[in-house]
Amino acid sequence: MHGSLAANQALLHVVRDGVIGRAEAAVCVPYPYLAQAQAALAGSSVAWGAQDVSEHAQGAWTGEVSGAMLTDFGCTYVLVGHSERRSFFGDTDAVVAAKFSAALSAGLRPVLCVGESLAEREAGITGEVVTRQIDAVLAKSGVAAFAQAVVAYEPVWAIGTGRTASPQQAQEVHALIRARFARDSAEVAAGLRILYGGSVKANNAAELFGQSDIDGGLIGGASLVAADFLAICAAA
Repeated sequence: MHGSLAANQALLHVVRDGVIGRAEAAVCVPYPYLAQAQAALAGSSVAWGAQDVSEHAQGAWTGEVSGAMLTDFGCTYVLVGHSERRSFFGDTDAVVAAKFSAALSAGLRPVLCVGESLAEREAGITGEVVTRQIDAVLAKSGVAAFAQAVVAYEPVWAIGTGRTASPQQAQEVHALIRARFARDSAEVAAGLRILYGGSVKANNAAELFGQSDIDGGLIGGASLVAADFLAICAAA
């Protein structure tokens, strides 16, 4: 929960003008700033989206924002299942699966976030946790839906803590994720973009992105500093 109209304006314009090369970039902003992002980024190579979406298409759900509302503002992407939504707001695997489905129905590209807590990693159940989170979405939407989606692995213990999974740790989980999809569709698995999110910075991005199954990053704090975000884009 960062930003203001003034700060956003400066950040969005620098990012818009600074993203070059083959890497694709998108920014997912808080709901109140969607119109600003649309105005600043329309016609550029940088896409935009939101940080969450309601599982409901419409109705008496005060405070919720539907997928159709997001598309009204030109959104391409929306995050679903971010670790903070799961941890602090009670988004269960079933709720995340419903939000994923709602996003697709609205014509959005959901970015499905999965990952384990420190306790789960230390218990040796990272694979079990991540697979469970993915399976809930596959059960509702099917593997073909992921031809229009992105997966982001974000170890909860490495978000906003300054701790980062080593490239080898991250690659291990990314390979596990791709293998899970390959069980249902080799074609979808091969084309699936799997991002790493967990204290990605300009000085570690290139090594992380150099791993065979890491296709890019879901950037948190570093995205608030234009020079850092552009350096990460350059590494991608």
